[in-house]
Amino acid sequence: MRPDDVRALALMLPDVSEGAHQGHPDFRIAGRIFATLWVEEERVVLRLTRDDQARVLEEEPDLFSPVPGAWGRRGWTNLDLWDADEAVLRDALLAAWRTLALDALDGA
Repeated sequence: MRPDDVRALALMLPDVSEGAHQGHPDFRIAGRIFATLWVEEERVVLRLTRDDQARVLEEEPDLFSPVPGAWGRRGWTNLDLWDADEAVLRDALLAAWRTLALDALDGA
């Protein structure tokens, strides 16, 4: 997968907008970031629940890694795009989106 694939798939999800965080494109729902795209490194950082993070790390340990430090302990997870296929990327983006979408719906 490529950075343009992340953008296309993320923007297909309901109520998603694109922004920027520290010079990197990001994807938000209700103003909150669920994914940040690191174009040069060909990776995406995803906001997952700890359960979703544990699942993806177990299923695809060569593709996913926790972000170092406290961010990773809170569920933020790297996905290496180079070797990921569309199904893996789509599932990861949906899981990250769902984390915030449920909160947004509860607040509505």
